[in-house]
Amino acid sequence: MKTLRESLADAETRGVALGHFNISNIEGLHGVWNAAYALKLPVVIGVSEGERDFIGLKQVVALVRSFREEYEEYPIFLNADHTYSVDRVKEAIDAGFDSVIFDGAELSLAENIAKAKECVAYARACGRDVLIEGELGFIGKSSKLLDEVPEGAAQNAESFTSPEEAAQFVKETGVDLLAPAVGNIHGMLKHSKDPHLDIPRVKAIREKAGVPLVLHGGSGTPDEDFVAAIKAGMPMVHISTELRVAFRDAVKLSLQENPEEVAPYKIMKSAVSAIESAASSRLKLFNGIL
Repeated sequence: MKTLRESLADAETRGVALGHFNISNIEGLHGVWNAAYALKLPVVIGVSEGERDFIGLKQVVALVRSFREEYEEYPIFLNADHTYSVDRVKEAIDAGFDSVIFDGAELSLAENIAKAKECVAYARACGRDVLIEGELGFIGKSSKLLDEVPEGAAQNAESFTSPEEAAQFVKETGVDLLAPAVGNIHGMLKHSKDPHLDIPRVKAIREKAGVPLVLHGGSGTPDEDFVAAIKAGMPMVHISTELRVAFRDAVKLSLQENPEEVAPYKIMKSAVSAIESAASSRLKLFNGIL
């Protein structure tokens, strides 16, 4: 099985992207797995601090590993999404995650660099090839439906991640991946598509930073922006809110149509299908599958 590092390099070479999908429960995991396996594509399962606290840190590692082992080491990877302290980064590395994001986007540049550097050093010493991703530029924090762009999120050329700062950050920390602010936002606007991405900025950051970029806040992004950003140097794209909406709507409809049903596995069956459909649609787009 290719490593996550190898899978990302291969994706970037081919001008496609790995889909990174956040889950909160086993229904989400099955939905994403079904989509990726049907398309025979590698996939990254993401769990934020709150999501892994809910599922269980070691439990989600065991679940993902079980799919990898049962299906002849199929390329399914596990990422500790948006981790806000060095201690919790270390915790995820020790538990067996393939990659971890240290999110210091709200810190000063100096503090972000210092803490990300500590995370990288710990990963290098763990005995496994664990990727560390840094984040530079604030894009909001919640994966939910929004009435407006999150307060404080970078939304113009002056506040986007600069190629020069990105290069400095990568050089001083040694991170393997970088998540920049290029017009993307966490969450999804209720009444419109999310703002367009600054594709020339993506390309410039990729060239200056020298490491693959990751698109966070993908839910709600126009399809053409996804394709252009991937070609410009973003071989991994995060999707969360879209899956949450699909899950909620499917469960709501299931309960409305079957108000007397009490078996959770029957109630949740449609939620798995809804997540599978949403993930499949994104994986096809990210990989140019018509």
